[in-house]
Amino acid sequence: MRSERAHGAPSRGPARRGHRRAAVVLAAVVAGAALAGGCGIRSTSVPVDAGAAPSRMPCRTASAGTTAPPPESVSVRIYLVCASQLVTVNRTVGLDPSRSGRVVVAQALLGELQQEPSAGERRAGFSTVVPAGLRVSGPRQGDPEDTLRLGEQPEDLPAEALAQVVCSYAESDALGAGGAVLLGGPGDYAPRGYLCTTETKNRPGDVPTLGAVELS
Repeated sequence: MRSERAHGAPSRGPARRGHRRAAVVLAAVVAGAALAGGCGIRSTSVPVDAGAAPSRMPCRTASAGTTAPPPESVSVRIYLVCASQLVTVNRTVGLDPSRSGRVVVAQALLGELQQEPSAGERRAGFSTVVPAGLRVSGPRQGDPEDTLRLGEQPEDLPAEALAQVVCSYAESDALGAGGAVLLGGPGDYAPRGYLCTTETKNRPGDVPTLGAVELS
């Protein structure tokens, strides 16, 4: 009987070893696919917002040194647009602030904002969106004495253009008052106090009223 079972019954040892080898190969294939699919990081079809791509614009012009401006002129600082932000540039304007009133200074700064940036400024990424036909004048009767009236309602200007004007005026020693400027338009509306804030400089297109408040 022993000899019959020994010769008649099939051996199970080789089959079991074959199953084990197949399981090992399958596990290796699955592990390799997981590693090849992203080094253990699950893929996703949901887009990820990593923020805006860094700008390659330097937003900085070559230094002009410490040469004093010509007689009857002064160095001023204005805000231009670069990489979707407001960045300062220095200009020389032909006026004497000690003998010029607020309106004359405001007109000079506005003229600089309206000028096409120089070749060096354009290479650095600077531009301006202030309309060429915009004008500025002094206060009307009943306005606070430091009011500046624009030829258009401030809120009707492009947001970045208004931001350029506000920050250039608000940070001018001759015009600003603690980072704010009073602006009005040609209509009968009361002037408003516009603030030049860090947010205004960083995101001028997203702040259409620039923190404006009605004056009492």
